[in-house]
This record gives sequence, C-alpha cells and structure tokens, in this order.
Amino acid sequence: MDEIRYAPTDGLTYNPNEARYWDRRALQQELDRAFDLCNGCRLCFKFCQSFPTLFDAVEAAGDVRRIPASTVDQVIDQCFQCKQCYTQCPYTEAEGHEFKLDFPRLLMRANAIRRRDHGIPVREQVLAKPDVLGMVGTFLPMVANAANRMPAHRVMMEKVLGVHRDKKLPDFAGEPFPRWVEREMKGATMSPEGTHKVVLFATCFVNWNKPAIGQAAYRVLRHNDCQVAAPELPCCGMPALDGGDVEGARRAARRNVEALLPLVEQGFQVAAVNPTCSLMMKQEYPDLLDDPARPELARAARQVAAATRDLGEFLFGLRQAGHFREDFKSTPAGPVAYHAPCHLRVQNVGFRGRDLMRRIPGVTPRLVAECCGHDGTWAMKTEHFEHSMAIGRKAFDGMTEAGAEVWTTECPLAAVQFEQACGRQPLHPVEVLDRAYRDDGFRDAVPPPPPADDPS
Repeated sequence: MDEIRYAPTDGLTYNPNEARYWDRRALQQELDRAFDLCNGCRLCFKFCQSFPTLFDAVEAAGDVRRIPASTVDQVIDQCFQCKQCYTQCPYTEAEGHEFKLDFPRLLMRANAIRRRDHGIPVREQVLAKPDVLGMVGTFLPMVANAANRMPAHRVMMEKVLGVHRDKKLPDFAGEPFPRWVEREMKGATMSPEGTHKVVLFATCFVNWNKPAIGQAAYRVLRHNDCQVAAPELPCCGMPALDGGDVEGARRAARRNVEALLPLVEQGFQVAAVNPTCSLMMKQEYPDLLDDPARPELARAARQVAAATRDLGEFLFGLRQAGHFREDFKSTPAGPVAYHAPCHLRVQNVGFRGRDLMRRIPGVTPRLVAECCGHDGTWAMKTEHFEHSMAIGRKAFDGMTEAGAEVWTTECPLAAVQFEQACGRQPLHPVEVLDRAYRDDGFRDAVPPPPPADDPS
C-alpha cells in the first residue's frame, strides 16, 4: 500500500452543506489520514476509549486501511464529543498547523453519514428532542418523576429505548422556566430597563428540568443592571447532532438564529447558561447554516455566533468593564469545589464562574478540570453507562477531595452525574452569586467594609 500522507486530503471538510462532506470516499481519505496520524502520536490515549480501541485495531491489522468497518463503528460510538482531544492536539487549525486535524468533528461527520445510510435509531430520535420530552414531563411532573424512579418502568425503558435502568435521570420541574419568566415579567419577554443588553439563553435543561438556575441567572443579570430578554427558545440542537441527525440540528440552529438575530442587531449579547450550548452556537451554527443558497442565513449565523457568550464569560466581561457589582451580603466562606466542564475548557475563555466566585469574601474555589463522563446523552445509554462512571472517577475524586461544603459546575448534566456518583448536587456558579447577594443566601454574613479614614 502507498504511504499515507498527513497533509489534508481533498476530502477535508467539516461543513455539512458541502457535497464532499457526505461523500464516503472523501470521508475514508480523512479517516485513514487521521487514524494513522493519531496512531503515530498517541497523545490522546487517556481521553476516551475511542483511542485505545483504535490503537489496538491498528496493531492487530498492521495498517489503518485494514481496520474492519465494525471496529470503525466502535471508535465512532465510543467518542462522546468531550472535545478534550482537540484541546490537546498539536495538529489542529486552532494551533495553526497545516494538518488541520479535528478528530471529534471528523467522527461526528462519520456518524452523520452512517445515520444517513442506515437510518437514525429510535433512541437517538427520542433523545434528540428534549423540548418534546420536557413539555410532556412537565405536564404531569409528579407522575413523570415517579415513573422515572420505578424499577419496572426503568427496565422497560432499558429494553425499549436503551436507557440504562440505573442511570439517574433529571426531575421534571413543577413550573418550567418559560412559565416562571412569563409570571415574573407579567407576560413580557424582556425586562423594561437596563444598561447592558443580554439575551438569556436558558437551555432546554433549565427550561424543563432545573429552572432554579435560570431564575438565579435572571436575578444576577438584573442585579448587575442588565436589560434581560428571555424569549422561549428551542434546544440548541446538540443532542440531534450527537445522534447523527444533521438536518434536525440544522432546523434547531435556524430557529434559534432567526429568533436571536433581531435582538443581536439591537446590540444584545447572548449569554448561554450551559457551555455545551454556547459551544454549539459559536462553533457549529456557522457551519450548519453555511448554505450557499441562503447567504443571508449564513451571515445571520455568524452574527449570532459572534455575539454568543457563556454566562460566566458575559458576567466577567461586565467586571472587566467595571460594571459587576460586588455588594455580597453572605458567603459560603471556605473552599468551594469547582468543576470545569469539558465544553467550557474547549472554548478557551477561562474559568469565569470560578473567577467570579473568588470575588465573594472568604471563598476559595478548588478547581477540578476532569471529565465527569456524562457528555450529553451518552451516559444514559445502556452500553455506555458503566463506562461513563469509570471515566468520571477522577472528577468524582477531585470534587470529594476538595473538602468543600459547596460544589459547583457550569454544566447541569455534570451536576446530575456528580449527584449519582457522590450523592452531592452541585450548584451552578450563578446560583452561588445569586445567593451571595442575599442576606440569607449562606450561613455566614459578609462583614461590612471598614469605615473610611476620618479626614480630620
């Protein structure tokens, strides 16, 4: 066989609007190149099982081009899109390298082609629709939550949908966040005043499962003189993209971009509560909507992407501009365990939730930068649940060893994983800020500032 060259082939693309994205021959060229390059490097062996599976297969076959198709499928399925290999890889476009390697997006492309050719399994179709599940679950939340704890029901879910019977599932809220917003704003979708314009992208998880995070975010933004727009927006589309449903992800991206563009054009920034959503909007929307037939939509996607921030990133921007209020009244006083989610780390914007909590008197955040293993819907699946718990072990141990009474993470699904593994439910950093602004938020009061020196 000819030697594999590591320079990009004519099959390189991560844009699903290009015909070659869907070309199996073009894909295979890139898989061969990436697999051979990764096998020679092996820097990323520790991030997920995809790499050990790949390396073992190359050793057994002697050449990446002889790896069985079933093993390639296994490599694709074991990648849960944490994207930590991309942050470590020296051969990426972000590093300015000519090889332009993006292993997770290449496997995402391979999965999309596989699903186009063989269909999207029922489980992936169901899990890709969190808004539908949320609306159904919050219609009768007590019944839905009780069913999700019922062993017989969970066995049925495992057999029918492939959702592991032991996986802790998030509760559905009694009052979804959109309903709370409607009540709080008296039917409006925007607060009446404020210097800093921001759209609160609450995310589907906050909308249907954990509205307390959205409520805390709203209060913190309002406390910091923000005019907050909180329209009800659909899921960002990442669950569909993870399941190989590119068209479903494109529909979600289009709906969100069309809803957000008028606000962005008025000077609003978009603050996403969950780093997975901000990553999706920043990185995937411009490619998903880069359709030559609709240049106006492509431009809109780029505008929305440029205006999107992680919530902590947005709030820290206020602080850098001298507009973040530090009139805290209570404090958790002591160490606070802070988990940095994978999809926040890959954005390379810093750990701003941690940095903001540092401004609360007496707080010492303890950073845990390890994958928790949840990764969207991956940990829910029967074949991946136990592996997800093993992957998260370093994160579980790190949070426990922090010796903190308060645990935090920006990722609400990571919070579910920590609760399952450790029996502790982390707060979102914005919930800590919200509580610290109140007298009764934490047990310890913030001491008043010392009196100014008497000029006399």
